[in-house]
Amino acid sequence: MKTTTERAAEALELLPEEMREPAVAYLLEQAEKYRLLKGLVAEGLDDVSAGRVSEWNFGDFLREARSRTQPE
Repeated sequence: MKTTTERAAEALELLPEEMREPAVAYLLEQAEKYRLLKGLVAEGLDDVSAGRVSEWNFGDFLREARSRTQPE
């Protein structure tokens, strides 16, 4: 059975030459987004483990935000 990398390389070979570079750029862009998201999720899980997360009420949050933005 072929690896994912081998299959990806074969798929790129099937593309016309002018489409290969944009395809690789797209894959790299998606991989970077995934890497950043993975880091943010790990950071959030670390916050939960360290007790830096608390439950909150969205309605209360909106009321507080509105009260701070309204003129007195």
